[in-house]
Amino acid sequence: MSLPVRARATARVEAVAPEGGEGLLLEFLKAYRDAVQLVVNEVWKLDKTPSTKKLHVMFYSKLRALGFRAHHVSEIYKRAREVVEATKRNRGSKPVLKKLTARISTYDYKVDLNARTLRLAVLNGHWVELKLKWFSYLDKYLDGSWRLGEIQVSYRNGKIVVYLTFSKEVKLREPETVMGVDINFNNITYTVVNLDGRLVSMGVIPFKGLSRALHLKKLAEELQERHPKSWRFLRWARRARARWLSRARNILIDTAHYVAKKIVEIAREYGAVIALEDLEKLRERANGSRLSWELQLWCYRRVQSYTEYKALVEGIKVLYVDPRGTSKTPPNGKPLVFINYRFAKLGDTVTTRDVVASWNLALRGLRQMRGSRVTWSPDSSAGAGMRTRPNAENPGMYSQVFTDNYK
Repeated sequence: MSLPVRARATARVEAVAPEGGEGLLLEFLKAYRDAVQLVVNEVWKLDKTPSTKKLHVMFYSKLRALGFRAHHVSEIYKRAREVVEATKRNRGSKPVLKKLTARISTYDYKVDLNARTLRLAVLNGHWVELKLKWFSYLDKYLDGSWRLGEIQVSYRNGKIVVYLTFSKEVKLREPETVMGVDINFNNITYTVVNLDGRLVSMGVIPFKGLSRALHLKKLAEELQERHPKSWRFLRWARRARARWLSRARNILIDTAHYVAKKIVEIAREYGAVIALEDLEKLRERANGSRLSWELQLWCYRRVQSYTEYKALVEGIKVLYVDPRGTSKTPPNGKPLVFINYRFAKLGDTVTTRDVVASWNLALRGLRQMRGSRVTWSPDSSAGAGMRTRPNAENPGMYSQVFTDNYK
């Protein structure tokens, strides 16, 4: 019997402040950034990052004197520790914070989702009311099953952006089949097998998003090649380059949402566990290759991340399997002969490498389910039933973070 797990979703919403309110918010965000920088500067000098309790003793009185509320101060500690630990782990130099962003606990804001308004506590006991620019696709978080938690407020390029974090409990379904998913440059190939390893279904989800994004990125690079020294100083060149790259990014996001939605719909139809490729080393293996700049565009991880989130909300389990050799191994024991780079003859049937790969992924996922490496109990530290990567740090509770900025 599967235990409930927690799903988290972060919705990105733009906001506007009434006259005078934007100035108070901007003052608060600057003070918040400077306060985090103050803590970072002091902690950076120490050999070991202090605990939250020690940080409280060191900075609580100072930060309260600056006009922050008590929960503002605790969020500042938390943010400063994360920055210092991450930078030292990556062996970087002392960080200098520039972005105007602040985490706000549930005690320091009041939200009315029906009126689409958000009231924030800022410095010296003042409050600022923001009007949220709501879109209909966010109404799914208002069905009563989602709970609103910590939020984040940012100010950039003259815009106020609020990140609303929702969470809910989800009960995972017991698997009836396993669905292997092979992600390619212009299609997604899937194969479904039952728990006995017998073939149930297979298919292809075509899309052109990656090739379109690649074309736009190539236009931007050609523009830079034509004006290698002056493009940064030509307004029209900067705008054209920014427009192409922005369109490319939006296309990739749209494509990832479309593909993930289709994958989850098929998995729900067959009651399947989704077996994805563990592509952790994909970018490293591509370095130095003539296709490395293309591979950086591939939204494999974005597709996988969106698939995990959408699958989790539906109670569908996701696991990762080793993809090495999946396109070269016969999945049914019949002889496998390659016709060219794309097609192969499997026994008496002509098929594609993608079908062979997805079939093998499904079978490897089935073996992982049966083996000791992966169990569906969230108490297993060896491999949680669902995880974003094979080395899950907290198998006791799975939570998938997802930024919902897609209409």
